Amino acid sequence: MTESTRATAEVEKRCSEFRRIFESLRKEIGKVIVGHGDIVDDALICLFCAGHVLLEGVPGLGKTLLVRTLSSALTMTFRRIQFTPDLMPADIIGTNIVMEDRDTGRRVFQFQQGPIFGQIILADEINRATPKTQSAMLEAMQEHSVSVGGQVYKLPEPFMVLATQNPIEQEGTYPLPEAQLDRFLFKLLVPYSNHQELSEILNRTTTGFTPQVQAVLDGPAVLGGQQLVRQIVIAPHVQDYAIRLVLATHPNGQYAVEMTNRFVRFGASPRGVQAAVLAAKVRAMLDGRYHVSFADVDRSFLPGMRHRVILNFEGQAEGVTTDDLLRKILEETPKTMEKATA
Repeated sequence: MTESTRATAEVEKRCSEFRRIFESLRKEIGKVIVGHGDIVDDALICLFCAGHVLLEGVPGLGKTLLVRTLSSALTMTFRRIQFTPDLMPADIIGTNIVMEDRDTGRRVFQFQQGPIFGQIILADEINRATPKTQSAMLEAMQEHSVSVGGQVYKLPEPFMVLATQNPIEQEGTYPLPEAQLDRFLFKLLVPYSNHQELSEILNRTTTGFTPQVQAVLDGPAVLGGQQLVRQIVIAPHVQDYAIRLVLATHPNGQYAVEMTNRFVRFGASPRGVQAAVLAAKVRAMLDGRYHVSFADVDRSFLPGMRHRVILNFEGQAEGVTTDDLLRKILEETPKTMEKATA
């Protein structure tokens, strides 16, 4: 067996194990969560992309339950932060407190960790906190560290924030700053359950049914999966397609479509194309492939971009949604440059 053959066999073995682990997580979450298969898959994709998730939906759709169930399927530290208008940054990241040294009797400052020092963080109703408090999450989400009193404290790895927000209540809420939105890999819109799903929910919740979720994955295994994802190959022409899709969200840019020029104020940042490509690599592995396809990129485009594109006043007045715009971009952006220049 040649070196190349052995390497290929090793990759196939690791990808097969990755699919088995992914399916195990799906199965455990499915013991509690009824339906929402795409939402569950996208949340797990973000886990293996080392990204954060913003879950948006009306109350009662299972957003918080999904996060809690995911944490139960992982042997990782879970912390829940309930965001309220009176929550302060120190309530999240921690603060220095005065302690008395037992040996010398002198008073010294000692850092008291906040709930952000976990691995799976549920930021519940994140848009209820003030912008000052929301900004406390910026460094943690991007750098996986917090700074207090001139000292930098590293957060445990792997580290993932799953935030929820309610789109219908405006009183007592604060829109998330664009800089914070950009730090979420995906924004997932949680839909209503259908007739069959509601029937199953009732059967599970009104009959004494008590599901037992088993922990099937630990932190080191998650880190290994995150490293494996980055080894999946993306061909130059597929990567170029992903880049052109993101550039098509920039008004008056080279690849902008008519709808972009008319309705968009600001387009997606480079984090957008990173999100699309990383998520596409996970989808390729789940499909039994070791290279990214155009379809993988397409499926990752909406959840990776919908929170990064800002509509202008005309777009808002016309009732245009970012999903409408992104679907139009997918429709009008050619897969290859030959078609783009034809």
